[in-house]
Amino acid sequence: MAKHQYQDSSAELAAGIVESAQELVRLEIALAKQEAKELAIRNGIAIGLLAGGGLFAALGILVAVPVLIIVLSDSWWVALGWVLLYVLGGAAAALVGKSLLKLKPPERTIASLKETRAWLVHQLTTNGR
Repeated sequence: MAKHQYQDSSAELAAGIVESAQELVRLEIALAKQEAKELAIRNGIAIGLLAGGGLFAALGILVAVPVLIIVLSDSWWVALGWVLLYVLGGAAAALVGKSLLKLKPPERTIASLKETRAWLVHQLTTNGR
């Protein structure tokens, strides 16, 4: 004959709650790992774009000074065009990288932990029924 939940002893009910809580903790850890991985990938790309933007901006400045000095007497518009291309390209990459950079706590994990805490408190206060 099937055993009903209201026939379970207090120890069995507590064991069930502990077992469920352990499973929830394992799932919370897995969620936190996944969310941290996603944030690391996104921030890695953003930091790469920021570094690339800084490199292009530095190249623009390093190329601009000698080119403008040498070409000032002839066609300085060409040199200025290249300088602007480097500087604007670097600035655009840096701005995109900055907009993608997200330094924040893992929101889904925090929300899930709050739900788990509320569930566990409810389970413990209602004696599992």
